[in-house]
Amino acid sequence: MPISPRYRPSRRHAELGGDFYDVVSAAVFPQHVLRYRNQSWARRVGLDTLSDEEWIEHFGRFKPLPESLMQPLALRYHGHQFRVYNPELGDGRGFLFAQLADFEDGRLLDLGTKGSGQTPWSRRADGRLTLKGGVREILATSMLEALGVETSKSFSLIETGEALYRGDEPSPTRSSVLVRLSHSHIRIGTFQRFLFLREPANIARLLDYSVQTYMPEVWNDSVEQRATGFLAEVCRRVARMGAQWMIAGFVHGVLNTDNINITGESFDYGPWRFLPFYDPAFTAAYFDETGLYAYGRQPDTLLWNLTRLAECLLDFASQPALEATLATFEPTLQKAFIETLLWRLGVSSPGPQEDARLARALWRFLHESRAPFEQTFFDLRGGLADPQRLERSPSRALYQGDHFDELQAALEALSPSATANLDHPYFRGTTPCTMLIDEVEAIWAPIAEDDDWSKFDTKLAAIEMMAEAYGTTPRMP
Repeated sequence: MPISPRYRPSRRHAELGGDFYDVVSAAVFPQHVLRYRNQSWARRVGLDTLSDEEWIEHFGRFKPLPESLMQPLALRYHGHQFRVYNPELGDGRGFLFAQLADFEDGRLLDLGTKGSGQTPWSRRADGRLTLKGGVREILATSMLEALGVETSKSFSLIETGEALYRGDEPSPTRSSVLVRLSHSHIRIGTFQRFLFLREPANIARLLDYSVQTYMPEVWNDSVEQRATGFLAEVCRRVARMGAQWMIAGFVHGVLNTDNINITGESFDYGPWRFLPFYDPAFTAAYFDETGLYAYGRQPDTLLWNLTRLAECLLDFASQPALEATLATFEPTLQKAFIETLLWRLGVSSPGPQEDARLARALWRFLHESRAPFEQTFFDLRGGLADPQRLERSPSRALYQGDHFDELQAALEALSPSATANLDHPYFRGTTPCTMLIDEVEAIWAPIAEDDDWSKFDTKLAAIEMMAEAYGTTPRMP
């Protein structure tokens, strides 16, 4: 491959050794059709110079990237699934393929797969990913990134020419292999596995590796201070991610402990959804019959998962110290919630009391009016700096009722932030870019029926425009 000066390979995870992963081989697929390559992030990590043929060699046939991992690593972990502990997890249809540094900020990045074949942890499954599942993940990550959510990035999608049978899709259905880019695939469940196996030395090794690699600023020679500092930083990052979900109106759907990583990035998208309107009981997964992972319960679920991480650190810090650290989650979440809310509305903070008043008024309005969730944020961008936008909106009748009075008063106390970019063409329209389930199905239908990707391409272009408007387009070196 042509070497870009932005390409900075690593094989850091391999240093942990065989207790943490299994060396595996990728499946041999009968076909390789490149359906998506994330050229923006490829440029940022120095892989944009690859031809399509070279891209397929690395991300479809999994030829190692130069000076990175020489063999794929299927990572070992356990986890609570719907709060039932499962000791038979692990990378069952994916692996860590490569590591490299982000040219922009130097942080370590993982290239991990989904649908790359069977591993020792496949448990009789075929290790494959449906093409629809890959398309859905691209749509989720693209939309979330545009909305400012810390998320993995869908890096590559290649259709692989196999017929798969699934209970939740019309079968046979088409196959694919996805590559995702994220800062870490170390999960809460990675720590839980060693607690279950009663291997405190490996927990200590994983703790030190995690701090040194992903959060060196919290290193402390005191083991207890190191453990609590690590837990506090994971709490901070996960709280930020949770707040971003809530402001984006996003429901992950499967918040098991193996789906929460230590760097606080949303990843591993299955039955995700975006809210059509505010509803705390809204669930994404048809099999979540009790609503355990409903939209309104996501913050509590994240804290429950973080408590499981704290349990893994009891050999290194006292229970009172760990409990005190966990207590930082809620105020951190609230602070991140307000900060993210102000950012999405494109307004400056006049003070804590006014910020809290705005949040209460907005959520009360969304609850009482059942206004379209994304439309409301789109209409109110900049506060009331552009009343004509409210007049043009499909929701304009909702802004004329008594239930809007409290929110209107809160908005009148605000002014647009200097970075709101209110003149962007995206905000001159009447409706925002959305990603509701009906839209997802409408994007998939022509792909399934006629191999027509035009609606998919059009939606990605609309998301890109939204990202430009919000200033969330990846910075290029």
